Amino acid sequence: MLIYLAAFVVVVAGIMAAKSILIPFLLAFFLAIICAPPLHWLRSKGVPAFLSILLLVLIVILMEMVLATLITSSMAEFSSTMPQYQDRLHMMLRALIGWLERHGIQITEQVLLDQFDPGKLMSIAGNMLNNLFEMLTNTFMIMLTLVFILLEASGFTAKLKAIAGTPDVDMEKYSRIIKGVNRYLGLKTATSLATAVLVTLGLQIIGVDFALMWGALAFFLNYVPTIGSIIAAVPPLLLALVQLGPGPAMTTAGLYLAVNVGIGNILEPRIMGSGVGLSPLVVFLSMAFWGWVLGPVGMLLSVPLTMTLKIALGYNEKTRHIALLLGSNGEAEAVVQQQNDTLTEERV
Repeated sequence: MLIYLAAFVVVVAGIMAAKSILIPFLLAFFLAIICAPPLHWLRSKGVPAFLSILLLVLIVILMEMVLATLITSSMAEFSSTMPQYQDRLHMMLRALIGWLERHGIQITEQVLLDQFDPGKLMSIAGNMLNNLFEMLTNTFMIMLTLVFILLEASGFTAKLKAIAGTPDVDMEKYSRIIKGVNRYLGLKTATSLATAVLVTLGLQIIGVDFALMWGALAFFLNYVPTIGSIIAAVPPLLLALVQLGPGPAMTTAGLYLAVNVGIGNILEPRIMGSGVGLSPLVVFLSMAFWGWVLGPVGMLLSVPLTMTLKIALGYNEKTRHIALLLGSNGEAEAVVQQQNDTLTEERV
C-alpha cells in the first residue's frame, strides 16, 4: 500500500509539473472524441479523410474565434466599469450597516467586508472567465494535436489488435470508454449550450449588463459538477442588485433557479439515463482533485477523466473493486443482486 501511495504521489507531481503540456493535449483529446461522430458521418458520405478533418478543424476554429471576439469585448468593458460597481456595492453595504445599527446590531464595515466582499466575488468570476479563455485560445497547439489525433484514429484499432497479438481481440472495453465519454461530452455540451442561451436571453430581457459574458460563464461552469451553476449565478445576481435593484435581482435569481432545475435536474437525467455512473461524492471530490492538479480546465474535465478511469478499472479483476467504489449506489446494488441470483442458481 505504501508503494502504491508513493507511486500515486509521484504521478500527481509529474502531472502538475507537466500541466502546461498536458492541458492542450487533454483538450485536444476530448475535442477529438466530440468530433469523432461527425468525422465518421463525413467519411460515410465519401468525403476524404484529410478533407473531413480539415473541415471539422476549421469549424471549431471559427466557433472559437467568434466566441472569443464577443466575450473579449464584453470583458474589456466589464473591467473598465468594475470600479463603479464596486463603489455602488460599498454604498449598499454602508446602508445595510446603518439599518442593522438601527435595529441594535453593531457591526463595522471592515468586519463585513472581511467576511463577505461582493466586489471580490465579481472580480474572481471575471478572472476565472479570463483564465479559461487564455487556456482555450491556445489554438495552435490544441488544433495541431487535434489534427494528429484524428489522423491516427482510423488506424488505432489495428494498432491495438497488433499489440494484443491476435486479430480477434475484444475491442469492447476500448469502444465502451470512447462511447461513454463521447455520450457524456456530447450531451453535456448540448445542455450547457441550452443553459447559456436561456441565461443570455433572460438577462437581456431583465436588463442586466454583459448578458453575453454571463451566458458564456454559465456555459463553461455548467461542465463543473455540483457547484458550477451556483458559482455562475452569483456575479450576475450581484450585478443585477447593484445595477437595477432588489426586484430585478430576485428575478435574476428566479431565472437561474428555473434554468438550472429545468435543465440540470429534469432534462439532463432524462437524456443521460442513469447519469454518468459515478457516485455524487466521487463527482465532487474529482472536481476538487482535478481542479487542484490542472486548474480550471481540470474542473471542466473532472467528470470525463474520472469516467475514463472508472471504466478502465472495471475491466481488470484486480481493480474492479475500485471501480465499484467510484460508481453509483445503483450500480453496486445491481452487482449484489447479480451475486445473489448466482448463489441461488448454484444452490438449486
